[in-house]
Amino acid sequence: MSSEDDTATATAPRKTYFRRSNQPKLAPDAAMRQGRVTKLALDAFGGKDAAIAYLNIDSASLGGRPLDIATASAEGLSRVERDLSAMR
Repeated sequence: MSSEDDTATATAPRKTYFRRSNQPKLAPDAAMRQGRVTKLALDAFGGKDAAIAYLNIDSASLGGRPLDIATASAEGLSRVERDLSAMR
């Protein structure tokens, strides 16, 4: 093996082992609302599994998934906050 082979091997790009999403990233304000509603759900339910279930299952009172509603708009976040407050 020559020193040229060593150089080519050393500079080859690394393979990534994760998939890149084709979906657009959240806007900064939507990401902030997502983080806030997730924290509120974790606090309200006291556990990760129950909070994740609440955020991802359609809610009859909200008319959709709380996570989607909260990240869509400030009004949606307020609706989900009120729903979580009513559960306490």
